[in-house]
Order: sequence, then structure tokens, then C-alpha cells
Amino acid sequence: MSPAPAEMSACKPLDGGWGWMVVLGAHISIGFAYSTPKALSIFFKAIKEDLGASNSEIAWISSIMLAAMYAGGPVSSMLVNRFGSRPVVITGGLLCAVSMVTASFGNSIVYLYFCIGIIGGCGLCLNLNASLTIISKYFLARRPLANGLAMAGSPVFLCFLAPLNQYLLRTFGWRGSLLILGGLMLHCCVAGALMRPIVTLRKPPQKKEEQSKVNGTDVCQGSVTKAKNFLDLSLFKDRGFVIYLIGNIMFIFGAYAPIVFLSNYAVRQGVDEYSAAYLLSIMGFVDMFVRPGTGLVANSKWIRPRIQYFFSFAMVFNGTCHLLCPLMDTYPLLVTYAIFFGVGFGMVFALIFECLMDLMGSQRFPSTVGLVTVIECFPMLLGPPAAGFLVDTFKDYKYLFLMCGTVIVTGGLFLFVMNIYNYHMLDREKAKESEQNQISIENQEQVNLPEAEAEQTGPETEETNPHQEL
Repeated sequence: MSPAPAEMSACKPLDGGWGWMVVLGAHISIGFAYSTPKALSIFFKAIKEDLGASNSEIAWISSIMLAAMYAGGPVSSMLVNRFGSRPVVITGGLLCAVSMVTASFGNSIVYLYFCIGIIGGCGLCLNLNASLTIISKYFLARRPLANGLAMAGSPVFLCFLAPLNQYLLRTFGWRGSLLILGGLMLHCCVAGALMRPIVTLRKPPQKKEEQSKVNGTDVCQGSVTKAKNFLDLSLFKDRGFVIYLIGNIMFIFGAYAPIVFLSNYAVRQGVDEYSAAYLLSIMGFVDMFVRPGTGLVANSKWIRPRIQYFFSFAMVFNGTCHLLCPLMDTYPLLVTYAIFFGVGFGMVFALIFECLMDLMGSQRFPSTVGLVTVIECFPMLLGPPAAGFLVDTFKDYKYLFLMCGTVIVTGGLFLFVMNIYNYHMLDREKAKESEQNQISIENQEQVNLPEAEAEQTGPETEETNPHQEL
């Protein structure tokens, strides 16, 4: 891959034109990135029976894939900065296709961990980060609309991938289905081809005097600065960030296990396989409309100042749906659960990054996101296998929904209570700082007062001195 062209200065984004084709490409690549780990759960029962694996072992496939997708974010960002979005997305599409094709020949669960989890997760990571980056270069005024259309790829692709995978499974088996899915994921390469780089003027060459000033010490300092900007550990001193991070970890731990096991749970309740697969489609369809709707509500003048509490409510709502799921023993009730699950899931993910930006500000947001995504990969890696372990132990799916619901509700209540405490402490600190500033101003005025009086009396003394001498 050749390096991305250097830019002389930031050009005004086009806010249209070919940018809409870039949004289409991002829609495709982001759609595969977020929906594939969820839609693969359709094959888990067949893989489990064929390879003799447990529910916990099967759940590691999606967990490793999601963890690799999030943990590889820093590497993907570096590659995008170095080579541009187009070659990175094309490479990611090739990795995804290779991962599915090679996994179709697997005869052990560990082999699937490596092919689907690691190789496939790395490919999805390249697709996701590069797509989000190039949209910011093509759009400014219409960036929220462009990002919304691109992120809508997740629920849109989940709507048709879930029933499609069920059809492929019944027709070709899980091995043939993975082979065909690998071919479908080559569409990411087409999506990458749409991401035409913006042509800009090159930077003028540096003067020899300026180049001579660059030495090894400056290079090392630059590298250290980049590392700090990417993983700013000083963020842990920020009380609001720590509160957000703890609540977010609790949500991520319980967020994906219900998706992974929902279709299997429905089959256990006597629902046919096609109808069980459609539950994920229903959830994705609802999610498709809830995300932009939540964004509009959160942007209102009543909710915007209280967006952290709105985020807490969304988490509690999501967790409550999981707590009630064991009561859903018929297909109409499971459809109701899927609808409310889509509402809660869409609300949380529509607010999760907006709340982080609200806390940290736009300047610190890039380094904060890098740190959060790296930390998120650990609960994402452990959540579904822990839920699968409960299924293997108790031979019942209701315990995984109870576990996930309890963890998410606890995280939502934690955020609600701790945000009240955080805002109260911020008000006290602000009042104390204002009081200290007022005291400093008064002290400074007292110090300046004698000097001002001396300046006023000084000339009179000089005028009277000659008369006294006379």
C-alpha cells in the first residue's frame, strides 16, 4: 500500500457530491462490522452439535470477534492515517472473506476461534474505523446525517443477515453457509473502492535549517506525545470519566449475550428455526428507527442538559427487558421482547458516545474513545462465555437473561446515583473556586490600595518640600 498523500491545509468538506457514495460504502462496511458477530449465532447450534462443543465454548467465537474488533482500533487508526481509508477497507474486506472461507474447513473449536474470531475480528476492525474516519473528511455541516446513515448499516444488515443465514444453514449446512458468507463479505472491498481519497495540495518542503533541527530527541518526544494522546492515562483522575467507564463496562458485559443466545432460547421454547431467526431481524428493524429517534429526543432543550440521566434510564430499560424475558414462553411474547429489546439497545447505543463527549468535551474525545474501546474489549470478551457457562451448568437459558439483566440494571442505577453525586461535587468545587477567586481579588485590591495612595500623595510632597526649605 502506498502512503496517503500529504495535505497542505485542511480543505472545506464537500458536504455532498461523491460524499454520498462514500456514505454508501461506509453503510456497507459498518453494516457487516456490527451485524456479523450477532448473525453468526444462527450457526452456533449446528456447530455445537457437529464439533461437540459446549454453549460456553461456542459463545467465545462471537466474543473473540467483538474483542478483536474493538481492541484493534488503535492499529486501524494508525493505518488509516498512514495509507488512507480506501486500501484499509479493501484489506479488511479481504481478511473477512478469508476468515469465513477458511473457517468453513474447520474441525475444531480452537480453529474457529482463530479464523472467525481473530482474523475476522481484525478485518471488521479495519472496516469500522476507516469508514468512520473518511466520513469526517467529506462532511461537516451534514456530518450528523451522514454518520446516522452510515451507522444505520448495523440494524439494516442484521435484518436481512439473520433470516438469510437461517436459509443458508438449512440449505448448505454451516460449512457451506460460511463459505457463501465469505463471498458476500467481499462486498466490503467494493465499499472500500467507493472511498475515494480527497485530493489536496502537498505540504511545501521544509527548509534545510528547519530539517536540521529535527534530531533523535525530537522524534522520541513526538512518539511519546502521540502515545499519550492515544492512551491518556490521566483520564482516570477525572471523576466523571471513571463513573462513565464503570457503568459502561457493566453494560457491555451483559449487552451481547442475549443476542447470541436469543434464537437458541426461542427454539428451546418450541419456536421453529426460521421464526427464531426472525427475532433478530425484528430487533434490528426496531433498532434502525430507534437510534435516530433517540438522537432527536436527546438533542431537545429538555433532555440535552440531562443526557447522562437519560442514558441511565436507557440502560435500566434495557436490563429490565432481559429480566422479564424468562416469562416470555410463547412466540408472540418473544416478539414483544425482541421489540422492546431493540428499543433499549438502540437507545443505549445512540447515547453511549454522545454522553462520553458531553463529559469529556470534543478536544479530549479522541484519546478518550481510544482508551474506552481498549478497556471495553475485556467485558465484551467475557460476557457471552459467562452466559454460556450458566446455560451449561443449569441447562436453562433463563439464568443468562437474569444475569445480564441484573448487571445492566445495576450499571444503570450506578450511573444515575453517581452522576447526581458527580454534579453535586462539581457545583461545590465550582463554588469553592469562585470563592477563592473572590478572596484573591480582594487581597490584591488591598495590596494595591496603599500603592495607589502613595502615588497620589507623592507629587504633593515634592511640591511642598521647596517651601519647607525656604
